[in-house]
Amino acid sequence: MWRTPWAPIPEELQRCVECGLCLPHCPTFRLTGSETSSPRGRINVMRAAAAGVVDPAAPVFADIIGFCLQCRACEAACASLMPYGRVIEGARAEMAAARPTPTTWLRRLLLGRWVGRRRLLQAASVGAALLQRVGGGHWLPRRFRPVVAGLRRLPLRPPTSAGCDLPAIGVQVGVAGLLTGCVMDPWFGPVHEATITLLRRAGFRVIAPKGQTCCGAMAAHEGAAAEARKLAARNVVAFAGVDIVVSDAAGCSAHLKEYGHWVDNGGSEFADKARDVTEVVAEAITAGSLPRLPTNGRAVAVQDPCHLRHAQRISDPPRLILEAAGYRVVEIDPDGLCCGAGGAWSLFWPTKSAELGDRKAAQIQGTGLQLVASANPGCEIQLRAHLPHAIRVAHPIELYAEALASVNCLGES
Repeated sequence: MWRTPWAPIPEELQRCVECGLCLPHCPTFRLTGSETSSPRGRINVMRAAAAGVVDPAAPVFADIIGFCLQCRACEAACASLMPYGRVIEGARAEMAAARPTPTTWLRRLLLGRWVGRRRLLQAASVGAALLQRVGGGHWLPRRFRPVVAGLRRLPLRPPTSAGCDLPAIGVQVGVAGLLTGCVMDPWFGPVHEATITLLRRAGFRVIAPKGQTCCGAMAAHEGAAAEARKLAARNVVAFAGVDIVVSDAAGCSAHLKEYGHWVDNGGSEFADKARDVTEVVAEAITAGSLPRLPTNGRAVAVQDPCHLRHAQRISDPPRLILEAAGYRVVEIDPDGLCCGAGGAWSLFWPTKSAELGDRKAAQIQGTGLQLVASANPGCEIQLRAHLPHAIRVAHPIELYAEALASVNCLGES
């Protein structure tokens, strides 16, 4: 029987008619061919737990539910509109509550509390920067090495966009609140800079409230539901008064759009204002607020983050942005199969994660290109860890901002 208020409800579990349309879209099923590694198999074990046949504290429940990448490709393929993202997060919350082991406690502490503490993250970033400079990645346990290998070159003084309040360039059309996030702020400063510049050029006053915190996606994915709820509630208060809330990390923007589930007071209103930066910039280009550049003769491979393509159904905006920057867009995977990052999944299933990462890297290398666009930090890290160093991985927003800057199209005030 279920133990928490976040458990999957019967109406949700009954949506699955076991048709199997999801199977070819599930990365873990394609890795193993096992029914228990498929969305259908996981839903059946949830049904068994709801009926009291399987105890969520049982190791078999943890093995089946814990192996899910939560990429939500199955959700996009489901004809029955099964809310798989919601039920798997609920099942993870049950798993965490039923098995309070030191490992689950540490995961909840790390992903539910520590990720929301900016100073702690900045200190960890300085440590990672020092490791990069002394080549100390090989000192770490093997499962952590791909993460270090996939990081950008980190600065010894981590930047932060938190607290910024910058006016629109030209006529103001609205106020955009920027989610600085957890690792995005100290690790991906150039992406924030590009986002702020483009939003201002599109007519937005950009503010990044100091009172904000991590979006809570990682906590929700790992079963730390109570912590995810607290993080979401804090952000709802911090971003009160803005017209839109913008995230330049696909996993974060997907979670922000589901705050109606996590916060009773103001969560739905917040979710309605949440946008991924690729949506906002693509709309500005279409409206003529941001320019289109002539073809530059270069090509870029596009990798679709799962939480952009599957969870948010966003695929055209990144391509429109890259084409507006002058690039020829090259597709690498019509199925949009997960790269194997999966938030913290790569740390707990390193061998399987590496297998998926190698597959995605092979698709990219098959194009012969030296430039890849990805709109999510976890995907970028995973790709860089499995690709040769000569291949650059960047956010579409970065590439567009760089192209505009090269022809002096970005004015400042």
